[in-house]
Amino acid sequence: MRLVFCGTALFAVPSLRACAAHHVVAAVVTRADRAGSRGRPAPRPVADAARELGLDLLTPARIGAPEMVADLLALSPDCLVVAAYGQILPSALIDPPPHGAVNVHGSLLPRWRGASPIAHAILAGDSETGVSIMRMEAGLDTGPVYSTVRVPIHGSATTPMLTATLADLGASELVAVLAAIEGGTAVATPQPEEGVTYAPRLTRSDGVVDWVGRSAIEVDRMVRALQPWPGVLAPIDGVDVQVQAGGVADFDPDGAPGTIVLRDGESVVMAARSGGYRIDLITPAGKRAMTPAAFLRGRHSREANR
Repeated sequence: MRLVFCGTALFAVPSLRACAAHHVVAAVVTRADRAGSRGRPAPRPVADAARELGLDLLTPARIGAPEMVADLLALSPDCLVVAAYGQILPSALIDPPPHGAVNVHGSLLPRWRGASPIAHAILAGDSETGVSIMRMEAGLDTGPVYSTVRVPIHGSATTPMLTATLADLGASELVAVLAAIEGGTAVATPQPEEGVTYAPRLTRSDGVVDWVGRSAIEVDRMVRALQPWPGVLAPIDGVDVQVQAGGVADFDPDGAPGTIVLRDGESVVMAARSGGYRIDLITPAGKRAMTPAAFLRGRHSREANR
């Protein structure tokens, strides 16, 4: 088939490569560059992959602009493929192609419709997640589903780990669905009305730890889910630091929430609303990653020298 591929994030790269290997990709549409950390452009993995594959690359500010819709439809795609693109496609673009538009979505729809399904599945403590291959319609991830693949969420799973797994599974399932669409055997089943949840875009405030209001299990989910964005910010010894790694302590601490109740080698255990959370690696503001013990030694040494 002749395809137009729309994607931006790393999750979409395996699907782009699969499309290029099995079909004609007339153009790749990705988000325009934006500023990242320290003034450098933010990563655009799909753009890099498209250039490597020698595919035509488009970076419109608004994919729904009438002139962009007209330009894309002029390419005469049989189908649009969308994965982690970052903008809503208008009906004027997804309806005209003979086979519409197909979306690779990182959840078991209708659970976790929206921008951040993988992180929200971890935050909620879901036991499983997966990939849904969906025919797009005007609503937010409301279209009928061609196929799903399920995977368990293990207790150590992080968003980057799950993203990599689901990206590869989604690409494989996408190839099968596109073959069925081309062969006329694909069936898209409407999503049930029950079980709908939403995964809104994450913000910095989602990553702020309140030791009084959060249990150790909830903090652990935050640290695993909110990588790489927005990260987790928590106070240790009165200073906010980024928490990079840790886990739920294997004992119930006796201490006020937010206090250090144990120093275990280079790690520390913080009391939460219930349970204790062990912190193994942190990044203080303006510094490199270090152990909590190293951070506290430096902090107390500076205080002693004042």
